[in-house]
Amino acid sequence: MILIADSGASKTDWACVSRESDLQIRFQSQGYNPNYISGPQIVEDIRKNLPEGFPVDDIDEIYFYGAGVTELQYPFMTETLLKVFPGAKTVFIAMDTLASCRALLQTKPGFAAILGTGANSCLYDGRNEGLNVDSCGFILGDEGSGANLGKRMITDYIRRNMPKNVYDLVGKALGKNNDELLDQIYTKPFPNRYCAQFAKFIQDHYDFDPYFRNLTTEAFRDFFRLIVTHYPDYQKYTFNAVGSVAYHHRALLEPVVKEFGMEMGVILQAPMPGLIKYHLENK
Repeated sequence: MILIADSGASKTDWACVSRESDLQIRFQSQGYNPNYISGPQIVEDIRKNLPEGFPVDDIDEIYFYGAGVTELQYPFMTETLLKVFPGAKTVFIAMDTLASCRALLQTKPGFAAILGTGANSCLYDGRNEGLNVDSCGFILGDEGSGANLGKRMITDYIRRNMPKNVYDLVGKALGKNNDELLDQIYTKPFPNRYCAQFAKFIQDHYDFDPYFRNLTTEAFRDFFRLIVTHYPDYQKYTFNAVGSVAYHHRALLEPVVKEFGMEMGVILQAPMPGLIKYHLENK
């Protein structure tokens, strides 16, 4: 049995599949960025979310793709997963960027991006992740991500850098004063998730005031200006992306893609269907 995990900043999508049958078991758990969560917490959360009767002892191969999972965390994640699935003979750990590559492009070389709660991108050689211009994470970067959209809006709200009608609307949605917002971002757990939840609010109010469309467009332009344009010959690739922001905000993303001289390629809301296809067809 093969177990595949795509772990983002907010949640982890799991799929248990077999090359010998049509069996497919899908479930979700919280996101497991090892920079923010401990091994025992991961073990407890996986066990809590396993469907009843899940074939734990039959898992032979594990492919775990995670946000924030650099090579330094590979041993940690391997050890943690084996505590839940001790019979696994293969445990493959990689960044979530490789998941996006394989889901979007299968075995075809190209450019792949993630625009979800966080942001990332890389070149792909058809098997493994290649050059990666680091997004630098929520604090230093992640331009174009859901967390970045929310952070921009909250910053503008605190500074009153928005029209009065927008300020009143956003204030009701946030439900916190400036001090409470700063405390939320700087002292509470998972500030990236808190900010990212407002990406849908921004999208839902595109027609309320140009502020919301402009905010999103400028975030996408910064993603290209600060990250994508630093890939050599980036314009020779199609722009392929996975993630809720890329998928739901596509109407504003596509003009920016063309503005920077690229053509739109494949856009997926989530990588798991493509990952299942990849791992059933490639060992």
